[in-house]
Amino acid sequence: MTKRPLILVTNDDGINAPGIRALIEVINTIGDVVVVAPDSPQSGMGHAITINSTLYVWQINSDNESQLEYCCSGTPADCVKLGVREILDRKPDLCVSGINHGSNSSINVIYSGTMSAAIEAGIEGIPAIGFSLLDYNWKANFEACKPFVKTITENALKHGIPEGVVLNVNIPNVSKEQIKGIKICRQAKANWVEAFDKRQNPQGRDYYWLSGKFVNLDSGEDTDEWALENNYVSVVPTQFDLTAHKHIKTLNNWNLNR
Repeated sequence: MTKRPLILVTNDDGINAPGIRALIEVINTIGDVVVVAPDSPQSGMGHAITINSTLYVWQINSDNESQLEYCCSGTPADCVKLGVREILDRKPDLCVSGINHGSNSSINVIYSGTMSAAIEAGIEGIPAIGFSLLDYNWKANFEACKPFVKTITENALKHGIPEGVVLNVNIPNVSKEQIKGIKICRQAKANWVEAFDKRQNPQGRDYYWLSGKFVNLDSGEDTDEWALENNYVSVVPTQFDLTAHKHIKTLNNWNLNR
């Protein structure tokens, strides 16, 4: 009998989020599941780690005997670190993160706790995928996501993910019948035009709420934004080596050694 793969499941919306429950349901059909996820929402935490306070992790009762579940007081990246170093008795065959409530396409990958958890796994040499649905609603319907999560996960296990690469998967918020397929894409050039809503508390102290508008600056038809706007699931191979290799030669022409 073929041994089932060991798969670490995590997220940034918290262990009770509907998105991670949907992900667990799918991944249980593929491998042996261990969940290590935050005890509360950690959206927008990026690759933050806990270094100035204590970390706690505890096993919780699972809604299904098929998986072991652990709740962590830290960030998504902390969850992966603790899962790999303290909880699992061997390195997992795959780490999946999500399903996130909301987009992690384009520049959002920088801020995403979902993708940072996947990237942390990648840094550890573990193949990893981050899944997101373009619906921020806590009661979002994840049914349309499930077959695509299963297909992509099974292919990642079968073919492998290139070393140093993590997959960033985003799923449009439409019915299963409306999704046209899966596209391998590049990250679109886009950014947030941000503003701060300035207010005062009853003591007269200023405080701020961050707001903003997402602006797509990329007209290419090979981007994640184009794919999502046209009802395709986007898959972006994301690398965590941030070196701009092609510009090293340019910088070596600077007069730096006076």
